[in-house]
Amino acid sequence: MAGIKRLAKSTATVSFGIMTSRILGFVRDILIAKFFGMGVFAQAFVMAFTIPNGLRELVAEGAVNPVIVPVLTEYRAQRDKSEFFHFANVLFNVFLVTLLLIAIIGILASPLLIRIMAPGFIVDPDKFYLTVELTKIFFPYILLVGLTAYCMGVLNTFKHFAAPAFAGTIWNATVIGGILIFHDSFDVTHLALAILVGGVLQLLLQVFPLLKIGPFFNVKAGIFHKGTKKVGRLLLPRMVGAGIYEMNIMVDRILASLQLIVGKGAVACLYYANRLFQFPLALFGIAMATAILPTMSSLFVKKSMDKFKKSISSSIKNMFFLIMPAAIGLMVLSRPIIKVIFERGEFTSYATNITSSVLFFYTIGLVAYGGIKILVSAFYAMQDTITPVKVASIALLTNIVLNLILMIPLKVSGLALATSISGFVNLSLLFTILEKKIGRLQREEILVPLVKIIFASLIMGIVTYVLKIAIVWSGGVKGVMYLILVILFSLVVYLGASVILKVKEVEMVFPWIKRD
Repeated sequence: MAGIKRLAKSTATVSFGIMTSRILGFVRDILIAKFFGMGVFAQAFVMAFTIPNGLRELVAEGAVNPVIVPVLTEYRAQRDKSEFFHFANVLFNVFLVTLLLIAIIGILASPLLIRIMAPGFIVDPDKFYLTVELTKIFFPYILLVGLTAYCMGVLNTFKHFAAPAFAGTIWNATVIGGILIFHDSFDVTHLALAILVGGVLQLLLQVFPLLKIGPFFNVKAGIFHKGTKKVGRLLLPRMVGAGIYEMNIMVDRILASLQLIVGKGAVACLYYANRLFQFPLALFGIAMATAILPTMSSLFVKKSMDKFKKSISSSIKNMFFLIMPAAIGLMVLSRPIIKVIFERGEFTSYATNITSSVLFFYTIGLVAYGGIKILVSAFYAMQDTITPVKVASIALLTNIVLNLILMIPLKVSGLALATSISGFVNLSLLFTILEKKIGRLQREEILVPLVKIIFASLIMGIVTYVLKIAIVWSGGVKGVMYLILVILFSLVVYLGASVILKVKEVEMVFPWIKRD
């Protein structure tokens, strides 16, 4: 029970940080669209930020945190404090040198990179020059966000989740402030500088709690340590895995650009629907996977395999409890959500129809992708970063084949359905391979609660559907209020059904609820 309460507290902290960051991210995107539109400034900004932001997934928190937490956890458990801090400082120095080299090379190669990534800009010298200059400003951002990822990994090793959870919030708030202050100048370089300032602030947010823990950031420690080879060996497959994810997105967007097959506006509606799909996945999936990784790493290092398997089973059940109603709710309310949030101006009822359809088919796979986050964390806790890459490669090929099959009858919705199906393929393979590695999990302990959770979610879904068809949906404040009230009432129904069905996982969210 104490372990469940600690996990609930850690997950709640990470979830709240992610939620505030995502909300501010929506505000940031709305403001960028409002003040910079679709003109030269906006095009140059988006293209310039695409390159370093893509690298961010490869060399920053997308790859670093899941790799260094298990290794640092092992050193912390098996070595004395001085050895641990020496290794942590060497690791910091290696990251510092590597990221500096990437930033310098990126700055020097910016003209070539833009010629390759945006050949259409070459015919407009002003746009091309502006994009190159912005790219030069953005590349130091890789250094900042990479060091932030290192700090977040160390803090998570000590099960300190607050500062890492709110890094994105600080960054988005700073960017929003920069837009509001400087938009009248119509100088997009101010926006770029605000992004750098946000990077500095989110790094400082991690540095201060680290300094309270121990002697970090000692550049005199050097760059050579046997542990860094292990990190590099684990990090490379994780970077490849992040690259596979980026390839998945690229393939979907390439196929979505075939307007004659998938319909008009497919690229845009995929983007909008995916933003909403990612919200509960980040709020519950990423949050719980982040919170449970240090615990699983520690259990595996101590060879407490029974507790390790129990931790996996418990995390899966808790994940399903949180993400299943979100999936059902998004499917039922897909059209009202899209209409209330986006339908205004150039976003017509046609756009609402196709985007809500895409969101519906994306959401079918939401449970699978939530489960993937937990299982991948289990492999990382075992310091196995190769298996998730192999499985992700199979899922990528599955997604491509299904895209080509489903895009003809279902148009752009077929691309979303292919993503969902490939997610279940990924989940099934990971679960099967994990059981071969650590032994069979107690499936009945997962299956029985899952059936109850599905039943409670379906009850909620029926009530939500009745409310949806009873309401005349519109935009503006009225539509927002209706949407909030329906969501809140649906949550009450789900929790009530869970209590009646004696779903144990309800105590993770509301410990004060007592079951008979």
